[in-house]
Amino acid sequence: MGISYALRTAAIPAQEPAKNTAPLELGLASYTLREFNRADCIAMAKRLKFKKLCFKSMHLEMDSTDEQCRQATEECRKAGMDLYGCGVCYMNSEAEVVNTFRYAKAAGMRVIVGVPKNELLPLVEQKVKETGIIVAIHNHGPGDLLYPTSTSIMEKVEKLDKRIGVCLDVGHVVRLGLDPVEAVFECGERLLDIHLKDQSAATAQSTTLVCGQGIIDFPALITALKKINYPGVIGFEYEAEGKDPLVGLAESVGFIRGVIKALA
Repeated sequence: MGISYALRTAAIPAQEPAKNTAPLELGLASYTLREFNRADCIAMAKRLKFKKLCFKSMHLEMDSTDEQCRQATEECRKAGMDLYGCGVCYMNSEAEVVNTFRYAKAAGMRVIVGVPKNELLPLVEQKVKETGIIVAIHNHGPGDLLYPTSTSIMEKVEKLDKRIGVCLDVGHVVRLGLDPVEAVFECGERLLDIHLKDQSAATAQSTTLVCGQGIIDFPALITALKKINYPGVIGFEYEAEGKDPLVGLAESVGFIRGVIKALA
């Protein structure tokens, strides 16, 4: 079964009640709909009643002009959605850091889900202070030489501005045989964004499944998020069935909404 329920339960501090002061908001990481154009992506997100969107570059190219960025935000607004962030954005040079912040600021985004090279973190911090835009560094699990785990991110950002933290991809956590509940508590106030998915096994070779059909204990995960009073977005990143993801995504969203309601 992979990660034991005993381990998950033990990871949740029993002495503190859930705070519940920040409502958990569901959103969509648009990489889920990578085979579709922006208009279709927005239409499908609206159909599933999402209010929060995080655009990957296929839905708003990184070299878009400021006006094109504003237009994309307006398209989302007209559909009743908040284009709160972008990513995953790779920042391998100073020019890419500067451009990513320009792009996000022009679109009115508040979160960059990114992977900056280690030596660029001082510049990233400078841009965070200049713009107020949050940077959530994404863990990519097995094979990621920069940030495989939330721990590897936390070690590099602990002395930086607290608006630089973690986008926790729970699927990649599990692919390393680790517990996403423990990762939530490890990140604490530096948990700034989430990519949500289920996995078939706690191995590097596991595959993405509909939430509730794999090994992740979502009630324990949602409980942990409530306990740390997580203020960010829970972004679905359903990577299976790229050309026909809507049914699996809808099942995942319905399952998680049910978990949240049951725990309320």
